[in-house]
Amino acid sequence: MAHEDAGHYAAKHPPDKKLNQDIAGAVKLRVSNGKISCASGHKIAGDLHITPAEVGITIDLLEMRINKCQLGLYGYAPEKRIVKPAETVSPELERAILKALANNRLPCAAAWEIARKLDITKMKVSSACEALKIKISACQLGAF
Repeated sequence: MAHEDAGHYAAKHPPDKKLNQDIAGAVKLRVSNGKISCASGHKIAGDLHITPAEVGITIDLLEMRINKCQLGLYGYAPEKRIVKPAETVSPELERAILKALANNRLPCAAAWEIARKLDITKMKVSSACEALKIKISACQLGAF
């Protein structure tokens, strides 16, 4: 949801969706100024052996914002996004991105997997996507 939707993140979910207190406790320990970083959200998911989506739902239900996207797409002040187009994209990286597209977009989880498989940073994948004019979709935490 966009910045103007702040305070209404819970509306993304069914009204009967209940807050998981264990996840909420972990989120509250890592929150700063009403925000939690993407890295912290993923750390909680790993620590609790749950999906990032479950953490994202809890963040929404707590009406908190996610910042510092590990792909550089949102949550950096004052510029908001810090990812810049790569000057060059290796053929191997371009092939991996194109192969992983879903509806002409690269899912966030696929970007992470490409980074892992090619042993490169997540930001390098998102920078390549910027250069190739490919949008990244389906944030694992549900931010977009």
